[in-house]
Amino acid sequence: MKKTALHLDPTVRESLDLSDVERIQRVRSPRWIGYPMAKRILNRLEELLTHPPMHRMPSLLIVGDTNNGKTMLVNRFERLHQADDNSNGETIKLPVLLVQAPPTPSESRFYDVVLTKLAAPFRHNESTGRKQFQLITILRCVGIRLLIIDEIHNILAGSLLQQHNFRNTIKHLSNELQLPIVGVGTGEAFNAFQTDPQLANRFEPVFLPRWAIGNKAKSEADPFLQLLASFECMLPLKLPSNLTEPKLALKILAMSEGLIGEVSSILIKAAVKAITSGKERIDIRLLEEVEFVPPSERKWRAGNAAAR
Repeated sequence: MKKTALHLDPTVRESLDLSDVERIQRVRSPRWIGYPMAKRILNRLEELLTHPPMHRMPSLLIVGDTNNGKTMLVNRFERLHQADDNSNGETIKLPVLLVQAPPTPSESRFYDVVLTKLAAPFRHNESTGRKQFQLITILRCVGIRLLIIDEIHNILAGSLLQQHNFRNTIKHLSNELQLPIVGVGTGEAFNAFQTDPQLANRFEPVFLPRWAIGNKAKSEADPFLQLLASFECMLPLKLPSNLTEPKLALKILAMSEGLIGEVSSILIKAAVKAITSGKERIDIRLLEEVEFVPPSERKWRAGNAAAR
């Protein structure tokens, strides 16, 4: 079977000898699909990482809908630049630090989040100024070169004064450490940053649009079909599914509503069903049997439930 399963990546082909339970575990394991837009953003992050220090460091704002690959992308970048033990020095070297913004735009809680990620001892009831001093000292010691703040749209969960203070906190860290900062969030994050002319000028926005079929130059392959082909070669099914076949591709696009996280969820559920049923391939009929609720319907149901 391995010799005939040419639709699979060679590294995945080996897993066809595993039991169904083991193959299902492989299907459900996280995987990185390096599609063109993701590669371009990773390259832009590399440029920021190696940017020479200056007073007004360039920064980036990655904007996209929920479940459209933003967090997976920055997690990938963090894994590519892990901490160095620096055995000959006094402290580790940490080029990239990825944190999640606190639920509300509190300067003190933000310092708590970053200090916790750094495993630094601190007291929650310490003054904000003391936490700031401790954090800046530690970040200088570990040689931080890029700070990534996920869920940056949480800034809008506070009052206008809290939002203003939190934006000033970001600017101060960037200026004090001559540090590029990357914000990651939904379209609300873009709106929040546009209210501050300095941040709007400093944070270059990069948008992760929803996927569609047909968004390509005449000389290029369709990006969504390329994405489906990449998924197919990573799913350990014994038979080819031909996910790029037009009707099947359009079905997956409609179900996912153009969100890569939903595409992944659909294909994982479908691949598991293909294994457990013995079908060993994904087709339209199998997709219709998968228990999957599109994101817009989930949102509608949640809204109705909250209104009751």
